Amino acid sequence: MTLVMSMATLDQRIGTEKLTKVSELLRVVAHPQRLALLDALADGERKCNRELQELLGIEQAILSQHLTLMKDRGVLACSKEGKYTFWVVKRPELLKILSCMEDCCDKL
Repeated sequence: MTLVMSMATLDQRIGTEKLTKVSELLRVVAHPQRLALLDALADGERKCNRELQELLGIEQAILSQHLTLMKDRGVLACSKEGKYTFWVVKRPELLKILSCMEDCCDKL
C-alpha cells in the first residue's frame, strides 16, 4: 500500500499574487552589482552615492541606474541632505538572500 501525501504548491501556500510580487523582487536583485549594493548596505548604515561607488568600484552612471531601479521597486530607500543622497535597505528581509547565496556557493 502506497501512501500518497498531497503537498500544497508554493502558489497555493502563499497565493499567486504574493508569488508574483516575490518573483518581481527577486528579478530586481538578481544582478551581481545590485546584490553587491545590498551587501554594501547590509550593515544598516546609510551610505551616500560616493561611498557606494568607491566600495563597489563602479561608474557613477551605472550605480545611479541600479539605485534608481531598486528604489522604484521598493528595495531601497533614500534621503537627501544637501547635495548628498543617502541610501538604506528598505526591505531588510531581502538580506537573507545574501547568506543563502553564500551557503549555496560553498556547495558549488
